[in-house]
Amino acid sequence: MWDVNGFRSQKQVMKPKHARPGRIPVTTCAWDHEGKSIAGGIGDGSILIWNLKPGWGSRPDVHVEKAHSDEITGLKFSSDGRILLSRSFDGLLTVWDLRKMKDSLHAFDDLPNHNAQTNIAFSPDEKLFLTGTSVERESTTGGLLRFYDREKLELVSRIGISPTFSVVQCAWHPKLNQIFSTSGDKSQGGTHILYDETGALVCVARAPRKKSVDNFEAQPVIHNPHALPLFRDQPSRKRPGYGGRVGASKGSLLTQYPLKQGGMIKETWMEEDPREAILKYADVAAKDPKYIAPAYSQTQPEPVFAKSDSKEEK
Repeated sequence: MWDVNGFRSQKQVMKPKHARPGRIPVTTCAWDHEGKSIAGGIGDGSILIWNLKPGWGSRPDVHVEKAHSDEITGLKFSSDGRILLSRSFDGLLTVWDLRKMKDSLHAFDDLPNHNAQTNIAFSPDEKLFLTGTSVERESTTGGLLRFYDREKLELVSRIGISPTFSVVQCAWHPKLNQIFSTSGDKSQGGTHILYDETGALVCVARAPRKKSVDNFEAQPVIHNPHALPLFRDQPSRKRPGYGGRVGASKGSLLTQYPLKQGGMIKETWMEEDPREAILKYADVAAKDPKYIAPAYSQTQPEPVFAKSDSKEEK
C-alpha cells in the first residue's frame, strides 16, 4: 500500500496467507467504500480480508480457504459494507456475507470465465449486480451480461453483447444510467454501451468533426550553421545517384566498377574549385548576357576578376 503524496517508500506491506507452501500470486484486490477494509483474491482461490486499524500487521484478519477452486479475477464490496462479491476462473460468481465469511450466501454457476480481468459491478442503487461471460469453443452462445437481484439472489436478465467475443469488464454509471462493457480476444476488442432514451444518443448523433486547413501543422527543418559544434548540422557529402543522375548508383551497377577502375569514371565534383567552375562560363555570359546584365551594359564598367591569389600570398 502506497501514499499518493509520496512514493519514496511503501506505507504498508500485506503478506497473504497461503493454503499451501509456495509462491502464489495475489490476482485481484478491492477496497471497501469507507476505506476500513481491503480484500485480496489469491491464485489458489482463497479470499483474504485486512481490517485497517491502529497497529494492524501484514497478516489478514479473515482467511477464506478455497473460496473458489481456481484463480479469482474480481472482488467487489457493497457500499453498505454488508456483502462481498467474488468472480473466478471456475465459472462462479459468489455472494459473501461479511459478518460470517465461513460459508457463502449463494454461488451462481454457468458463468464461463477465461479472462483474468473479468469483474463484477453494482447498479447505482445496488439492487442489482452484473458480470460478463466468456465465449467457449463448442458453445453457440456469445458473450453475455448477466444481471442478478441482490435481495432475491436470482437471475433477472441476460443481454447478449457479442456473438463471437467474450465480455471482459463492465461498469454501471451512477448518474448517466449507462452500462459499459468491454469485449474482445487477444487480437481485437471493443466497447459496448447500453443506454436509455437519451444517454449515449447525444454523442452518437453528432457528426464527426471536419478536417480544416487550419489544423495543418508543418514540421519545418531548421538549419543553424553558426550553432555550437555539438549542435551544428554537418554538411552531407552524399549525392543522389552518380554524376547527377538519380538511380545511377556507383556501387550497384556491375558495369560501373570496371569503368571506375579504368579511369573512365572520376569523381570531379569533390576536387574541382568552385571559383574556377564559375569562371568557365564568364566568356559565354559576356557574349550572351541574360536577365539583369543587359539592363546595366551601357552604364556599368567592365568587371575585372582576379585570376588567382596564390602569388600574392607567397
